Amino acid sequence: MNKKGIIYGINGPVIYLKGNTGLRMSEMVHVGEEHLVGEVISLSKKATTVQVFEETTGLKPGAEVVGTGDAISVTLGPGILNNIFDGIERPLSEIAARSGKYITRGVSVDSLDTSKKWNVHVTVSEGDHVTGGTVIAETQETASILHRSMVPPDVEGTVIKAAPDGAYTIVDPIVTLELADGTAKELSLCQKWPIRVPRPTKRRFPASRPLITGQRILDTMFPIAKGGTAAVPGGFGTGKTMTQHQIAKWSDADIIIYIGCGERGNEMTQVLEEFGELVDPKTGHPLMNRTALIANTSNMPVAAREASIYTGLTLAEYYRDMGYDVAIMADSTSRWAEALRELSGRLEEMPAEEGFPAYLASRLSAFYERAGMMENLNGTEGSVSIIGALSPQGGDFSEPVTMNTKRFVRCFWGLDKSLAYARHFPAIHWLTSYSEYLNDLAPWYQTHVNKNFIDLRNQIMALLNTESSLMEIVKQNLENMSQIQRHTENMLAAGTAEPTDVDQIRITVGQLKNSLLAMQRTVDVNYNLLRLQLGLQAGTPITLADQLDNFLEVGNFLKLAGQEFDINQNAQYKLMETQEELQKKMVGLKKWAYSPTISANYGYTYKILKPSLDFSPKHSATITMSIPIFSGLQRKAQLDQEKITLEQTTLNKSLLADQLNLQEEQYKFALKNALEDYNLQSENIQVARKVLENYQYKYNAGAVSSLDLTQANNNYLTAENNYTSACLTLLQAQTQLEKL
Repeated sequence: MNKKGIIYGINGPVIYLKGNTGLRMSEMVHVGEEHLVGEVISLSKKATTVQVFEETTGLKPGAEVVGTGDAISVTLGPGILNNIFDGIERPLSEIAARSGKYITRGVSVDSLDTSKKWNVHVTVSEGDHVTGGTVIAETQETASILHRSMVPPDVEGTVIKAAPDGAYTIVDPIVTLELADGTAKELSLCQKWPIRVPRPTKRRFPASRPLITGQRILDTMFPIAKGGTAAVPGGFGTGKTMTQHQIAKWSDADIIIYIGCGERGNEMTQVLEEFGELVDPKTGHPLMNRTALIANTSNMPVAAREASIYTGLTLAEYYRDMGYDVAIMADSTSRWAEALRELSGRLEEMPAEEGFPAYLASRLSAFYERAGMMENLNGTEGSVSIIGALSPQGGDFSEPVTMNTKRFVRCFWGLDKSLAYARHFPAIHWLTSYSEYLNDLAPWYQTHVNKNFIDLRNQIMALLNTESSLMEIVKQNLENMSQIQRHTENMLAAGTAEPTDVDQIRITVGQLKNSLLAMQRTVDVNYNLLRLQLGLQAGTPITLADQLDNFLEVGNFLKLAGQEFDINQNAQYKLMETQEELQKKMVGLKKWAYSPTISANYGYTYKILKPSLDFSPKHSATITMSIPIFSGLQRKAQLDQEKITLEQTTLNKSLLADQLNLQEEQYKFALKNALEDYNLQSENIQVARKVLENYQYKYNAGAVSSLDLTQANNNYLTAENNYTSACLTLLQAQTQLEKL
């Protein structure tokens, strides 16, 4: 018998039931006469708290709440793809057919079409022992995807009845099992699973293969692994939704689950229109044939917004269990976190930073931890990759949702407003973005792209980070000198400064402006050269990720300087060894010229008109041996020449070994010198910065002249340049030694 309770309090989507109702935590309930869908979120001896996934307008105390006995679950079976659902898996097309363009409260529709018949191929036979995950039937769900109906993860038994191949609905019994306790259980094409419980797997694989997104900047600079996690933060208008659309369209994922969580309705409309028109380049069929949409827009109930994330996750895990690679586009997790904040406020929980609940981090962790490359219960391999958009207010990446998300994702694709307004899409900023999958994916890139891919990428990053560093130095000095110029002009107007001081500063500012323009032109030229090397068209945007300091680990340089040189791994030395072996074989070949030559012939004669007296033999055989006696010393000369060449090759090999050993010592010496210079310049720049700050303070107090301040600023600029040069010299010394 279903448990019941009576409402005594209502606070928006949160309702309170008095007394011990007997309901269970996370149990699905029906609220009021309209049977609104809700979920138990809190229990105590005195009260039960329920969140309602629909509008509670008009609901009164005294209304009845009836438990269903089951947790909030979704129906898993054929018909999920090429469909659009709300946050609790109600098909919006079916709701529209019943109630019009607006969702009627309490509307009850089947998650999947229970009347449609599917052509089913049953894959098990009577007597087969099946366990959780075993495929029992196959159905061509769409032209692109073969649906594999499986035994629920918590079911195990022996097949006692299997239906023949044919047309069945998703609720028709397909297989009957005898369980361990002797009871019979009928299985159909569909099953139910609670959305907040991850579907079980055998084991998790480490990241090893990239999810090819189809976006060059992501696949080259900030790759994500299949089964990986990524966040796309950005302010309004920076292109979060557009970036996710592009990944959904062109990635090599088998199936796309697009979750519109709290976003504007027009954006979901755009997804429907575009995905319905696009042709999947892999299959040639419409893109919607491998896509499912979860639409919980900003004007829908806030509690359903919180559930929509888990609904999409469960659908993705279901297709992962079939052996597919699934990519989830969650747009946006910030709106989901806002739903948590609103519900937490309704529950009168103690707020944390910016009003978000204290359990925000744990909820984000539980969400992203459900991603991964897995070995399923049926032995197949599948993956769930999660790409979540973030909408920090004002583009502030230091707000709680973004900062907590960075703790649990390994890809961070930060979008920049200035790049977006310059029509640079995707507007991914290289200073704020990163990928922690590079080391994991390096073997794949070396095998399938180029063995030097990672090294070349890192070199590009180092060079362009250096460019950025120098540019920032010049800009900062220009800004400082401009401020000094304005201050000195004010002092001149007040009669406390000389005109020559202003003129000197104006000259310095003009020089800095010219230096900045020249550097920008140099950067443009270098970018064009880089595009040429990468095979890109002129004007193609390029951005970089890593900072220069990330490549300057002192411990790595010391380890490299202390490594013993293995000459046998040097390419030049290997080539010389190969030449020596070939020359030895040539000497052996010339020695064979002194050896005798033996030849043999065999003949058989058959006569059609044979005379009466015929003494000629039918069989004949001859053996000839040729012994070289004298060739005018030609053979000896050729042999001597090959021996001389062999001796020369051996000598060259020895000389090369000496040269390489000497080079190794020189390169190690250069590396140590470069490291010492780097340490020195690092200290010098700190001192120069302190001196400049001290002189700026004294200048503002009138203790030093503008000339002294200008000199201090120039010294700091020189220290910055010396530091950057030391960094480049150190990286070049490292490259020389590694190439050896």
